[in-house]
Amino acid sequence: MGQTWSALAVAIVGVVGTLGAALLTQRRADRLKRHELEVTTRQQREDRAHAEQVRQQEARISTRRELTDLRRACYISLNTAARQYQTAQINVMHALRARDDAETRTCAEQLEERRLAYRGSYAEAQMIVPAAVLRDTRAANEQLNSAYGLLKKMLAGSHPDGGELSRLEVETEMSWALLSDLRAAMRSDLGVDEASEE
Repeated sequence: MGQTWSALAVAIVGVVGTLGAALLTQRRADRLKRHELEVTTRQQREDRAHAEQVRQQEARISTRRELTDLRRACYISLNTAARQYQTAQINVMHALRARDDAETRTCAEQLEERRLAYRGSYAEAQMIVPAAVLRDTRAANEQLNSAYGLLKKMLAGSHPDGGELSRLEVETEMSWALLSDLRAAMRSDLGVDEASEE
């Protein structure tokens, strides 16, 4: 009987060992599977976060590019309108100097057209350009309008004398200088000069 109990005990230990080993193996497999799922979930979360960062970065780049394109178009329009306005002022000045009334009237009409076109471009620039460029824009605008005011006074009166025309010439030179400063500020803002150096 002692051997029977021994055999029974060995059999029970064997069965328990076999069952225990299977149970431990299954438990370890479950733990390993859970760990793999956690790693996969963490990796997916990191991938989604990275994809979102890339999307946001691309959106920022796209927005920056759109704003640069908008500023570039605004700068081209403003520069063109300002130069045409300035040229129209000079044409009136030359017509006044020549004392050609018909040419003066024609140039004065063109001046009004160019002034209105410039005002539209200037109004757009006030809404788009950064503060640093806006300072130069205002300075050029004030100078152009100062010369325009002087021209209007001359057009309202009789033929201007040499002193008035000399003063207008000085105003015109100041306008050219401020427009040149404005162009430099716009080019700098767009990075045109830096891009050409590379």
